[in-house]
Amino acid sequence: MLNGKPPATEQQAVEISRNMVGSLTRTGKVTVDERGSLMDAKNAIQRQADERQAHYYQILMIDETVIPGVWHGEAILYR
Repeated sequence: MLNGKPPATEQQAVEISRNMVGSLTRTGKVTVDERGSLMDAKNAIQRQADERQAHYYQILMIDETVIPGVWHGEAILYR
């Protein structure tokens, strides 16, 4: 994460922050509703990013729903 640039792409999509988006190309958006923990929701977002062959993703929000143990998350995908 040097100079606000995203890390080199790996085999899995990499989570980036808003200041790292720069000139990356937005390729879509994913949403998840995952039963479990916050980490389960983050992992579900990463799986969807990998399935859609994104190199990077920026999580817009993750929050527990009114149903305990069910998490809703949204992320933007980039290449």
